[in-house]
Amino acid sequence: MNGASREALAAGRERLDALTDSASADAARLADELAAVTALLDREAGLRRVLTDPAQPAEAKAELVQRLLGGQVGGTTADLVAGLVRSRWSQPRDLVDALEELADTADLTAAQRSGDLDDVEDELFRFGRIVSSSTGLRAALTDRAAGTAAKTELLHRLLGGRARPATERLVTRLVTVPRGRSLEAGLESLSKLAAERRDRMVAVVTSAVPLSETQKRRLGAALATLYGRTMHLNLDVDPEVLGGIRVQVGDEVINGSLADRLDEAARRMAS
Repeated sequence: MNGASREALAAGRERLDALTDSASADAARLADELAAVTALLDREAGLRRVLTDPAQPAEAKAELVQRLLGGQVGGTTADLVAGLVRSRWSQPRDLVDALEELADTADLTAAQRSGDLDDVEDELFRFGRIVSSSTGLRAALTDRAAGTAAKTELLHRLLGGRARPATERLVTRLVTVPRGRSLEAGLESLSKLAAERRDRMVAVVTSAVPLSETQKRRLGAALATLYGRTMHLNLDVDPEVLGGIRVQVGDEVINGSLADRLDEAARRMAS
């Protein structure tokens, strides 16, 4: 997003955080309702154009939202969406993208509140690895001819009882309403969003052999020093990795042995 849309999304994130700070707030319900509004505006191009039209008074757009959503979603959700349409948006699709992100964030907030956020991050990562290694599963989940109910049932068989409820909800929404994204890109976005809940970066660590707990702690500390932020490690094992380890943080890839990278981190700390 650019310009006005980026500012509007930032304001929406602040309002969502304020709403979910209360222990009585039902973050999972808020996520479901925001996802329903996302689906509505994704279908109704004319409506989203009206709600993002800079020529229309902000309060008039907020009142329209309240009339449309009143009785369909909770008051908290309606108020949050009304606040979003009061803001200026660079283009109508940005409003839908923002609603989708806020829905996902609300689900991750619910997971964080229940102490499951780390597990959800790991489950999203592992599910992505499973999908990338199974062409048949990926084809079934991305088949446009397959109905929503069939995909939802497949995911429930795969994840139900094996993954946290928030993980299943997030993956199901991504698969059934991809909105033009690839499955891999969507899972990566969810992983990054989960990391941001704790102001952490995500490092995808591929090693030739499983890392010990001590190595994980040392690597996490070294990467945190290098990047200046707490690092969440998504771990994978590939015997063919050259140099023993491969670390990817965003677009940056670090290849080399674990000892070399830790030694470099130690030198930087001492300088």
